Amino acid sequence: MNAKLYDRMLAQLQLSGYRERTCQSYLKAVQQLQRFCNKPLSKLTQGDLRDYWLACRNDYGWRPATLRISYSGIKFFFSRTLVRNWKLIKEVRFKREQTLPTVMSAGEAKRIICALPTLQSKVFYVTLYSLGLRLLEAITLEVRDIDGERGVVHVRGGKGARDRTIPLPEITRRALRAYYKTHRNKRWIFPAIGHNQFHKCGAATEPVSKTGVQRVLGRTAERLGMTKRVHPHVFRQSYATHMLEANVPIHHVQKLLGHKTLQSTIVYLHVTTMAESHSHERVCQVIQGALS
Repeated sequence: MNAKLYDRMLAQLQLSGYRERTCQSYLKAVQQLQRFCNKPLSKLTQGDLRDYWLACRNDYGWRPATLRISYSGIKFFFSRTLVRNWKLIKEVRFKREQTLPTVMSAGEAKRIICALPTLQSKVFYVTLYSLGLRLLEAITLEVRDIDGERGVVHVRGGKGARDRTIPLPEITRRALRAYYKTHRNKRWIFPAIGHNQFHKCGAATEPVSKTGVQRVLGRTAERLGMTKRVHPHVFRQSYATHMLEANVPIHHVQKLLGHKTLQSTIVYLHVTTMAESHSHERVCQVIQGALS
């Protein structure tokens, strides 16, 4: 992909309001296509594109989610940057996987958090879970976003550039305050930590790295022998499920999570259905307590 086409596509993506992560994913999708075909993008045919996607699906074993990103990026390129009125792009369909989210119990979430090795990692995952944040939202949380007096957190520039306000539990407020006292960074709640220079993170100009928080979680889950595939997003999925199990109205949960459509939130109802036995037990406990 030559520099001129790259810059043009990037500018069009940015002007269309796509986030930086999406821009890079779409650009990468086009670059992968060109490497596979090994010829200039201007000389590609529908047959080349068909062969590429079939190879990705059948030979490389790409998952539907990966295929959908590839499709979206390539579609944008041939619709907006190097315009081609190709029938294939209109006909191709990569269906979304119908998989249920992985969910931890409250006990499992607490067990992992308690086993994390540093104060920063403990408070980070307390925040991620108790606020139901996306990973990037937690990483880029700023001091100005915490309104302790009102007991809320402002999430700015979430997915789809939608801001929202989330209740701040007292236990999370105390944890954040205790951790903040160790660094007092003027901007970041979770500033980057220099090598063996924890006290200098107060002057950090960047937040903690995505790789760093993922790695510490993976190592901790492995050390605990967790059978579930635990990654940062599981804390958000668990938050959503636990809210629904606590009878928080689904439309309110949708707002807390920052979902554009209710359909994105409904998937967690299927997970709560799987936990009906636990719900039945709680029902019996409530009645037992009321009548005994």
